[in-house]
Amino acid sequence: MAEGGKLTFTDPDGYAAAFSDARVNLTITGAGDFEARLIRLKLKHMQVYRCYERLPRIASISLPPAQISLSFPLGTTSLVSDGVVLRGGDIVLHRRGEGTHQRSEGACQWGLISLLPEELESYRKALTGRKVAPPNASRILHPARADVARFQRLFRQACHLAEAKQELIEHPEVARALQQEMLYAIVHCLTADSRTTRRRQTVVMGRFEECLSKHIDQKLSIPGLCAEIGVAERTLRMCCAKFLGVSPTRYLMLRRLNLARSALRRANPSLATVAEVARNHQFLELGRFAVTYRTIFGESPSVTLGRDR
Repeated sequence: MAEGGKLTFTDPDGYAAAFSDARVNLTITGAGDFEARLIRLKLKHMQVYRCYERLPRIASISLPPAQISLSFPLGTTSLVSDGVVLRGGDIVLHRRGEGTHQRSEGACQWGLISLLPEELESYRKALTGRKVAPPNASRILHPARADVARFQRLFRQACHLAEAKQELIEHPEVARALQQEMLYAIVHCLTADSRTTRRRQTVVMGRFEECLSKHIDQKLSIPGLCAEIGVAERTLRMCCAKFLGVSPTRYLMLRRLNLARSALRRANPSLATVAEVARNHQFLELGRFAVTYRTIFGESPSVTLGRDR
């Protein structure tokens, strides 16, 4: 049975965990209180998400291995996907199980659709008369205006049903018709001109994220990271500048600051201290940690620790 609904969040970790078929890691890069809304729609062969986020951030996303995924900006939002600036109407077609980086410089809206490749190929063959293999590398699609308009209209309708008409979306015939219309719209968009992203740089960034996740609580050096990843330091710096908009050192610091912020939000202020949390996240100079924390998040770590849960 189809399912839909809207969720609101004030915690980046809870928001990231709400993507049931994708793993999302958010690194907040600007000051303010985090706010996000997520509209989710689960159909028989398709998952649909509409995302609203208030703060600038870098998102590291691991997409589901058994599905093909599409991501795209909404409204006037400008997103950078794996180093490429996306404008309204652009759609990124991701290969199965791909890791991707997406960043925004402020509030943003974007969409994500995951679907079974065999279902997509079935509809594509019915429309075009030929079978096309799933992509082995990401492609950025630039569909015709009419095809984009139809796709976006159906996406908005699907999200509206998930948010406000949940009882309607539970009817099998409604869900089936909606999924079929969206599949036809997607197939038309797939015939658009496209540009393939650089596969080798995506692989490097995937290894970088894996290495960080494994060693984030340890003392790390960029030469050591490069040795484990198997790339030259110059290559890693170039990839990080393109994909993340920051150097590897700054990204590591931002990741640790975000983990420290999550720990402060969860901690009991009568039992935990800022100094203890800072040390647990490899910040050994408390004064410098407090200044950097306030610069990034707009409040001192002690304020975060003392907030009402």
